Amino acid sequence: MEQGGCSYQFRIALLGDAAVGKTSLLWRYVAGAPRTPQPEPDPDPTVGVEFYSRKLQLPAGPPVKLQLWDTAGQERFRCITRSFYRNVVGVLLVFDVTNRKSFEHIRDWHQEVMATQGHDKVIFLLVGHKSDLQSTRCVSAQEAAELAASLGMAFMETSAKNNCNVDLAFDTLVDAIQQALQQGDIKLEEDWGGVRLFYDTPIPRSPSRKQHPGLCQC
Repeated sequence: MEQGGCSYQFRIALLGDAAVGKTSLLWRYVAGAPRTPQPEPDPDPTVGVEFYSRKLQLPAGPPVKLQLWDTAGQERFRCITRSFYRNVVGVLLVFDVTNRKSFEHIRDWHQEVMATQGHDKVIFLLVGHKSDLQSTRCVSAQEAAELAASLGMAFMETSAKNNCNVDLAFDTLVDAIQQALQQGDIKLEEDWGGVRLFYDTPIPRSPSRKQHPGLCQC
């Protein structure tokens, strides 16, 4: 049999208060940037958890399918979103740079994930969204970077409206997950859905027909 290839699946969640722009970030990342600037529609509030996906070919390693979970930020949906925490390998903690409360709640979101059993293996990235709204921002990049450092994660500012650093934020998280896998900091486990490894079905070779001289091969 020919040796089949393999591919990974990474489950990544976006967490943060309501209206910080998690859905807009995902839409921009999954759909990509339009060729001509277009007005960005205001997405409806997420109810519970919604799913998106995107396939990537990493520079070193097998292809990766990202299973992206868009979670509701409202408190009334928190019991639903908590049930998904254990089966993610990556988390984008998103706040709105113009909303001070959403920044102050980042520690709470981080603590919720860390309190879930088995989450010493999760890779976090702090994301300050709506960076295009400079005139109304109330959280500085320096302050956010200091919070990220205190929580042991990287920090990046993004804007779905301007398509600023959207791909880079997701790529940074995926690269960190891949590196943790290569170094053995994250290990595959049968009962954990954060990372899955799939093998392509081997394709059997067709048996070759032996031809005998003098015999009709029709």
